[in-house]
Amino acid sequence: MNKYRVLKLFKRLGLFLLVIWTVVSAVTLLIELVPGDPALARLGEQATDQQIQAFRRLHSLDKPAFFVSYTSDEGLFWNGTDNRYFSYWKGVLQGDLGISFDTNRPVREMIVERYPATIKLALAALLVAVGISIPLGVLAGTHKNSLIDNVASTFALLGICLPSFVIGPLLVYLFAVRIPIFSPTGSYYPEDIVLPAITLGAALSAILTRMVRSSVIEELGEDYVRTARAKGLSERVVIYKHVLKNGLIPVVTILGLQLGVLLAGAIITEKIFNWRGIGTLLLDGIGTRDHRLVQGVVLVISITYILANSLTDWVYRLLDPRIRLS
Repeated sequence: MNKYRVLKLFKRLGLFLLVIWTVVSAVTLLIELVPGDPALARLGEQATDQQIQAFRRLHSLDKPAFFVSYTSDEGLFWNGTDNRYFSYWKGVLQGDLGISFDTNRPVREMIVERYPATIKLALAALLVAVGISIPLGVLAGTHKNSLIDNVASTFALLGICLPSFVIGPLLVYLFAVRIPIFSPTGSYYPEDIVLPAITLGAALSAILTRMVRSSVIEELGEDYVRTARAKGLSERVVIYKHVLKNGLIPVVTILGLQLGVLLAGAIITEKIFNWRGIGTLLLDGIGTRDHRLVQGVVLVISITYILANSLTDWVYRLLDPRIRLS
């Protein structure tokens, strides 16, 4: 049994590494195919040839991008290990994500500075989504086809239809311009997280509201609910201790999967509110063609997404020990 678990663990670890390698390699290929010269993007059009060549040597841009290159004269030819792709992964295995083209700072250091702000925003958005969706979903499920149900369904529909780049500016206009309660941008004070968290958590709360409603309606038709009511338990205990616990499994699934989505979706929200997380860091890297910075941020987001999925699997068993993962 222990041998089987060890093999399963190694199999899952191998799949994780394969996913990370595929995502980062695909992003590397895409940024290499984007037209433009990182040296010119950093130094400007007025840079001399000597400055451009020095910049390229410093960041290994004078080397081929991949193992295989193509020229019209020689066709396809093999570069061996003397290429930027091999050097990058060699550095990653040593814990080195490279040097930023734009700031000449270690990418790992820049990500460590910005990553906590993005995690803070994602967790706050999850808190907003759960705090709205569970009470609203339970009310809608226990009052099927009533006015409350219709209001909750309308809210869910609006939350799904309105993207963050619409909700964000709308919240800024209402609560930073018309009613100046919060700051429109920035991440320096505790209250600055309120509007970004609501913006990022709105769509997720709409999805979760519909899922909680469906789960509650389904669970209310089960035999154990009739048994609990026959024992004289109050409706509140039946709903929140029995129905909601059993109906949370699909909700937890979405929460685990959406954590990675929140990190990726935080890019737009961070830009709207000038939130200094890895989302704005990624946009800065794309704008300046900072290859190492883009690769590093994508690598971190991929690892976070995979860890979120693993945490979801663990919560599965916590909620229902009968679940066996294949």
